[in-house]
Amino acid sequence: MSFFGEIYTDVNLSHRAKSVYMYLRDRSDGHGKCWPGIGTIASDLNISRSTAKRALSELEKHGYLEKQTRFRNNGSNTSNLYTIR
Repeated sequence: MSFFGEIYTDVNLSHRAKSVYMYLRDRSDGHGKCWPGIGTIASDLNISRSTAKRALSELEKHGYLEKQTRFRNNGSNTSNLYTIR
């Protein structure tokens, strides 16, 4: 079964998590990395920021995604780096 087939049939993932996964997969580079902001994900998928955060958390919990928090030189947060597994 293809990886996409696996995520489609994973009954432990919500529809929002599958949607966010496909969004990130579509925007990732050749190494499975991408860095859209929460607001961008929410806006592009027409979901709330909290829904996007829940979906990302769910994907991370189930091992489909690794999140790395990134910071600017001044110490403030910038967009997270997401790696698709």
